[in-house]
Amino acid sequence: MWYFLGGIALLICGYFTYGKFLERILAPDDRQTPAIKHADGVDFVQLPHWKNMLIQLLNIAGIGPVIGVILGIKFGEIVFLIIPIGNIIAGATHDFLGGMMSLRRNGANLPALIRENLGNKVYWAFSIFVSLLLMLVVAVFINIPANLIDGLDGSADLKHFWFAVVAIFIYYIVATLFPVDKIIGKIYPLFGLMLLAGTFAIFGAIVWAGFKDPSLLTETASFKSKMWTSANNHPILPLLFVTIACGIISGFHATQSPIIARSMRSERQACSSFYGMMIMEGIIAMVWAAAGLAIYNLFPEYMNVVPAKVLGYTTTHFLGKWGGAITVIAVIILAITSGDTAMRSLRLSFAEIFKISQVKFLNRILLVIPLIAVVTGLLIWSNSDVKSFNNLWNYFAWSNQVLAACTLFAATVWLRNNNKPWWIAALPAVFMTFIVATYILWISPAHGGPVGFGLKLETAYFFGASIALLLLAKIFVSAPKEADKE
Repeated sequence: MWYFLGGIALLICGYFTYGKFLERILAPDDRQTPAIKHADGVDFVQLPHWKNMLIQLLNIAGIGPVIGVILGIKFGEIVFLIIPIGNIIAGATHDFLGGMMSLRRNGANLPALIRENLGNKVYWAFSIFVSLLLMLVVAVFINIPANLIDGLDGSADLKHFWFAVVAIFIYYIVATLFPVDKIIGKIYPLFGLMLLAGTFAIFGAIVWAGFKDPSLLTETASFKSKMWTSANNHPILPLLFVTIACGIISGFHATQSPIIARSMRSERQACSSFYGMMIMEGIIAMVWAAAGLAIYNLFPEYMNVVPAKVLGYTTTHFLGKWGGAITVIAVIILAITSGDTAMRSLRLSFAEIFKISQVKFLNRILLVIPLIAVVTGLLIWSNSDVKSFNNLWNYFAWSNQVLAACTLFAATVWLRNNNKPWWIAALPAVFMTFIVATYILWISPAHGGPVGFGLKLETAYFFGASIALLLLAKIFVSAPKEADKE
């Protein structure tokens, strides 16, 4: 219990300490924001600060801080420490830096920021990579909420699944095509309230149950017999940081920050909008990690069940049938409100790459049509069997962290160019590069995962660390560029 509550307290303290420290370094000021300079009535639209915060929270808090931590808590109570520390130093820092870079570059999307800071060669490879990742995100964030909707009536068949898929996909397309203030700006506040209500409901239930039976939030003997350890091919480094794909750090967030950078009225709202909302996602992750630990202690056999079903069992057990259904709906909202903006980010990125104005409705449609075709193919493939979906989630998880490392390296260059302490980005960049490189070098079917290089863990550690340090050294070879101007 105290690890859980202490971790939440640490996240809150982190916002008022490290977050404010970063704010002094990045120095948001009174210069005109992209929403004012480039107002177009479609993507560059001023929105109230409270709406921007809720939109950012719903954009970034997808299924990762729920499904990811239900899996991740299998590593044990250490998760309650790693989530807040990683979030404060790496995840929220990543989001704040990505948002500020976009604000200072006229609301530029992530590929454009990569081109400016890491060069053309990296830009083209990165643009392809981020496009593929966003398509994976859209497919995952249609697939999982459709499965959750299908399970609301307690049936085991797929009688509602494809209907839900079509309905969600149509909503994504509409939200992608219409101006940001017409759909996203109007319905997100309601969705945000539902999300917060669901989170507080499960938080209250877990705390109440934890005080009545403190063993629920500890590593009981039955839990330890099934928990993930290095002995059963689940080393914390690197696997934990790939499994919890969003609660600690997520590269996907940097693709979402430009949406808010294009609707902010003042740079001074950046800390609360970017750093603060990632801290809030960390709190959501802590709540669901505690819920996962409690249900695994009560029913150890659930540790062998897919996390989407564990989610349903957890909410029903602690909140009852109706309360559980409402909370599952809140989680469905988490996924849907990240998937729609992921698709919007795809449109904006392609428009930026091919220099296609998005003021005309026809131009937006022409960019969305090929996206519909590709995502439809991914959905059909991912639902062909369980293995296909597991591969889809795995590719999403590790590529998400590759994206985070790239963003942080770009931020390192940006900070150096502006004569600011670059280490605030470089430290998490090196660490996440080490994590991803080690994972790819180590993972293999023999190690309980997909195809990788299958090296011994110690060997993978060595080469992963070497790759990370070499990349850091490489970005300092070129001379600093011109700094930002008013």
